[in-house]
Amino acid sequence: MSFRYEIRLSGEGGQGLVLAGKILAEAAAIYDDHNATQSQSYGPEARGGASKSDVIISDGEIDYPKAEHIDLLLALTQEALDKYVSDLQPGGTLVVDSDAVERLPEGKWRVVRHPFVRTAREQLGKAVVANIVALGLIVRLSRAVNEDSAEQAILARVPKGTEDLNRRAYRLGLDLGGEAAAAR
Repeated sequence: MSFRYEIRLSGEGGQGLVLAGKILAEAAAIYDDHNATQSQSYGPEARGGASKSDVIISDGEIDYPKAEHIDLLLALTQEALDKYVSDLQPGGTLVVDSDAVERLPEGKWRVVRHPFVRTAREQLGKAVVANIVALGLIVRLSRAVNEDSAEQAILARVPKGTEDLNRRAYRLGLDLGGEAAAAR
């Protein structure tokens, strides 16, 4: 049986979701030897407009690079959730920022709520790494990529001088993902 996993990271411009998507795809393709695609879409605003990054990870050929049957949706804003939740497969996982998403639609999926931006700000001193905290949770929950592979991809991609902060953010996310997995 072949493996295929589709992830959509969504929120608003400036939240680092394109970077997080590239990290996931590189972890899968470079370090885990899977096929992976990453595509992105965002509004005309540099910051504040709707933004999404789709990642498809497969051990087979990927013939179309756009995610259509999402296994895991991350929504860091209410607008992103409202716009993209219809693509989440029944039985999939919906991960939301609990401070930014107030209304959850009805659906047959697992919901994980966590205040990613607040956690990054309060526990790490920088809200800007909320994307990496969320990435850690997603890696632990989905098991779509190896945890060490994702960490290597993070360290290869983040700006020089921020490696330690991003490593701590990622590991915090892994811990949160472990807690969420245990609560299943």
